[in-house]
Amino acid sequence: MRCNLTDALIEATNIPGTSLAPAALVIARIEHPKLEAEPHLAALDALGEGAKRSIGRHRPCDRSPATCVKALNEFLFEEMKFVGNRDRYEDPRNSCLNEVLERRTGIPITLSLVYMEVAARVGLQVDGVNFPGHFLVRCPERRGKGAGGIIIDPFHQGALLTEHDCRVLLQRHVGEEAPFSQRLLAPATRQQVVVRMLLNLKRLYVHMRSFPQARAVTELLLAMTPSALSELRDRGLLAYHLNDVTSALRDLQTYLKLAGMSEPDDDDREEREQIWEHVKTLRRRVASQN
Repeated sequence: MRCNLTDALIEATNIPGTSLAPAALVIARIEHPKLEAEPHLAALDALGEGAKRSIGRHRPCDRSPATCVKALNEFLFEEMKFVGNRDRYEDPRNSCLNEVLERRTGIPITLSLVYMEVAARVGLQVDGVNFPGHFLVRCPERRGKGAGGIIIDPFHQGALLTEHDCRVLLQRHVGEEAPFSQRLLAPATRQQVVVRMLLNLKRLYVHMRSFPQARAVTELLLAMTPSALSELRDRGLLAYHLNDVTSALRDLQTYLKLAGMSEPDDDDREEREQIWEHVKTLRRRVASQN
């Protein structure tokens, strides 16, 4: 299943266009191995048709981005009742697009994904914004990714954010000393969005000590970012917790070899020493079995 998921995710991430739904539904197969994408893509199509009718009914003459955003917000958050899941934010179902569509609740990145997919179906350009700590979306006021835009928070019922709001949001999630830059509001690539979804899900599984699922997510992260040493390290550590001695030893030794090519700071040095202790433990286990 692991290889099938990896191949499917790479394929979904490389399909023509900008749609994120196929990749998101591959990710959801970690929780739902037999998940079929078609019914959920059809659900997004149905939402798109509903949004078209809503925009046409309420704003027949004005199709400006600001007006379309207002109408789309009314449709998704007032009529269809999508809402941020504040009560059970850490529930893995919030990261599964099929569950978000069925339950009408999720976390910022999955609600943003729904928003982008529905917007695309009504001909409205909406880009993801990989904002630190809280995923957002942006609708350019003029066609094209370089144009200024309307910043929208789908987790909070489509709230429209000013630059001041974004600065406050950054301080809340990162810290008061975090420097704000317009680059933080740049459109995210499809790969960046997929990687962020995976990182969110891995963090949840590790917190829940669901190590097999966390390991499956790490496999996908390495497929998306093969040069990410932190993911190689984490795959090795997860294999260590799962008592997969061969895989853990392979990954952790490779990590130490590659990490050793750069000069470590104090934190890196301490981490490498801890991993070296794991490697020595693993080698003793292998020796005792021979």
